[in-house]
Amino acid sequence: MSVVEDRLAAVGLAVPPVAPPAGVYVPAVLSGSYVYTSGQVPLVDGALPYAGKVGAAVTAEQAYEMARLCALNALAAVKSVVGDLDRVVRVVKVLGFVASAPDFTGQPQVVNGASELLGEVFGEAGRHARSAVGVASLPLDAPVEVEIVVEVRTDTAAEGPAAS
Repeated sequence: MSVVEDRLAAVGLAVPPVAPPAGVYVPAVLSGSYVYTSGQVPLVDGALPYAGKVGAAVTAEQAYEMARLCALNALAAVKSVVGDLDRVVRVVKVLGFVASAPDFTGQPQVVNGASELLGEVFGEAGRHARSAVGVASLPLDAPVEVEIVVEVRTDTAAEGPAAS
């Protein structure tokens, strides 16, 4: 197991199998030294733990946990193209979408679920630029969707921040 996966295990998590695409796309693409993930919804064993709008059917606290699951699924997508999460040098960008009730304005606090998980497993290399956007709806009626961009080592013999 990788150092990153050991850190996930320390907080009671494991990298799940990568979710199969729900359309004509791939879960992640490696381009140069960057991996771009497709949007990841909080599927657990193929199902959403919660569905609906945040601030209505889903609480902000539940959505925060769903954002953590989205980040975990994004890490699975990264792993699917690089093989080892210890190749991640840094998390560059997080984009979080929150299906929001009309009066809900806590999108940044919801997406903190993803950001904080990435910080827990990558430390300083997990600090990133971010956008948190409220939207009318998301695929499968998911409350949250997250995509990430990470920089990876292209020379697998080198050591990066994730491995230290």
